[in-house]
Amino acid sequence: MIKPALSHKIKIIFWAILLFLISHFLLKISLLIPLTLFSLWFYLKIKNIKHNLLYLGLLYSLIFTSSYFILKNNLAFYYLPFATLPILTTILFNSLEITLLISLAAAVSLASLANNSLSLAILFSTTGILSAVLARDIRRRSEIIKVGIIIGFYQAIFVFIIEKNSFLESFKYLINGFVCSLIVLGVQPFFEIIFKTITNISLLELADFNHPLLQRMILEAPGTYHHSLVVGNLSEAASRSVGANALLARVGAYYHDIGKIEKASYFSENQSIQENKHQNLSPSISKMVIMNHVKEGVDLARRYKLNPRIIDFILEHHGTSLVYYFYRRALENLEEDQVIKEDGFRYPGPKPNTKETAIVLLADSVEAATRALGNPDHEKIREVVYKIINNKFIDGQLDECDLTLKDLEKIAKVFIHILTGIYHSRITYPG
Repeated sequence: MIKPALSHKIKIIFWAILLFLISHFLLKISLLIPLTLFSLWFYLKIKNIKHNLLYLGLLYSLIFTSSYFILKNNLAFYYLPFATLPILTTILFNSLEITLLISLAAAVSLASLANNSLSLAILFSTTGILSAVLARDIRRRSEIIKVGIIIGFYQAIFVFIIEKNSFLESFKYLINGFVCSLIVLGVQPFFEIIFKTITNISLLELADFNHPLLQRMILEAPGTYHHSLVVGNLSEAASRSVGANALLARVGAYYHDIGKIEKASYFSENQSIQENKHQNLSPSISKMVIMNHVKEGVDLARRYKLNPRIIDFILEHHGTSLVYYFYRRALENLEEDQVIKEDGFRYPGPKPNTKETAIVLLADSVEAATRALGNPDHEKIREVVYKIINNKFIDGQLDECDLTLKDLEKIAKVFIHILTGIYHSRITYPG
């Protein structure tokens, strides 16, 4: 029986080979470009990959248009900035399949512009494949330069051996790879903004604890800061276990509670033993203060120009969950003829719609509940983890994300393992 992962790879290889063979067969036919784009669209459609075709079409159009004008002015092939496309696509979408297919489509299209050059089609196709492999999971800007240089070396060797070009002409292809990497460095932040996405490079910049928002949290809400670090570790490990973006989950967890900075002392993790500001407030007022940290977090994030993907964590980390503690207090203080509606004590949402935001929602609740346990041990932690995950599932908080029951089981095991290591009982030392 073929494993799902192996089957998926076989499908990728099959589609890549099929696309290349069809394109090669129709290389001299005017329907080449529409057919290539249709094949790309069809693959994305059947795989249900969540990337906007408009964005991919824009990247394709930019490389095609620039190459058209370069070739129209009879400039040499080494002026074509082809490697920019696969490197940039890989960094923005972090998908080998996406990069492979759009690179093959662009390679064959550009070859058709260059008098149906088969060698150019092969050079650009293999360049796209190599770029996709090298640029995947890039985390530093310096690595983009390295990828460009390696691509340049490959292109230079290819044209020197296959095309029998002179050493000087081959060296110009090396410079081409380096220049393409510089172009990627310059345009990557711009495409992050217009595509409303975020790359590993930007995520690592946000993970720097010298970021002004994290510095404010350290000083003004130290309990929330510590809570966010633990939630980040839980989320990262859980995301890795189910194939989600672990770095995105970790960084999203760092910022999910930044709204608590404004009224830090109203949240239990920042309160001293003698102080509880909710003692003199009605449950309805307390509920409003607690729930308002989501809105204040979004306002802070926009003020500090955080990426929309990070803002999603702030908006969705409670979903439409019930503020249970103050709802119970309101019921206990219920006066005659008074009606307390559960909906009035629920967060406004939205519910998590990605694996990463859903995992942060679970990690947030699990960490807070485990920290509140008295004398925690493995069994107590295990019971709390499963209870919270089950409650969130039954309450419908996970309805709009792609997590399966099998994923939830993996996430629970990761949570239990990490939380047991953090909050296990310790022996009492004499004196």
